[in-house]
Amino acid sequence: MRKIAISGGKGGTGKSTVAILFANQLIKKGKKIILCDCDVECPNDYLLLGQKLKNPVEKIYAEFPKLIKKKCKKCGLCAKTCRSNAIFQAPGQYPVFLKDLCSACGACWIVCPYGAIKEKKEETGQIYFNKVKSQESKVKNNFYLITGMAKAGIEETGPVVTEVKRFALNFAKKVKADYVLFDTAPGIHCPVISAIMDCDLVYTVTEPTPMGAHDLNLILDLCQKLKVSTKVILNQADLGDKRKIEKIAKNFKIKIEKEIPYSKKLVEAYSKGRLLNFNL
Repeated sequence: MRKIAISGGKGGTGKSTVAILFANQLIKKGKKIILCDCDVECPNDYLLLGQKLKNPVEKIYAEFPKLIKKKCKKCGLCAKTCRSNAIFQAPGQYPVFLKDLCSACGACWIVCPYGAIKEKKEETGQIYFNKVKSQESKVKNNFYLITGMAKAGIEETGPVVTEVKRFALNFAKKVKADYVLFDTAPGIHCPVISAIMDCDLVYTVTEPTPMGAHDLNLILDLCQKLKVSTKVILNQADLGDKRKIEKIAKNFKIKIEKEIPYSKKLVEAYSKGRLLNFNL
């Protein structure tokens, strides 16, 4: 089983399009594929595949800190321990927990010597499952879509991605999948890191624009630090100046694996949710 992430520093370069086209080609070869949408703040693979998200197969929970004032001695140890700076404490006052910054790591209640912090369980996301049919498939039931969706208002979505990825890998082992494709969020923040860690390969999707080049440099640098093998896919390759992309790829000693030209038919398939059956 190969684990491949489709990522890219910039949004709108065609990550999801490439992920589904890649699945499309593998399905035609009779491979069993799982596509895991790890862009949990704005998943859209299900739309491009003409699917609907109905009932979640699993809910994701995290434990956040809650203060018991009667036990709190205002020692400040919890605030000093928090690496996310999610605890504010003015001199002589009770600590205040900033949920938007909290990663639910649990360090604060572990370190508190007075037992003044207890865990409060809250739902942070859901996981959806779709069995997708393809007209091109040589084998029945060989393509599955797993979609992660963070609950609205959750700022730190890295833990949600981790749980969605865990679910996908466990299911992949159960059905003996050949490939698991992880469609990540754009950027280089924690949710992206969670998605690409431990993958065998990362395809970084970019476009021949100044912003595309700038953000390609960022994602390639991140993959290099994580020691993940990386290849570049240049989307809409014939619409701009690709020399900057080629220069960055050369600097990282990576070649451009594929160039996808602009296609009106591809745009139409994208807008109608029919990418899976598109003949590339």
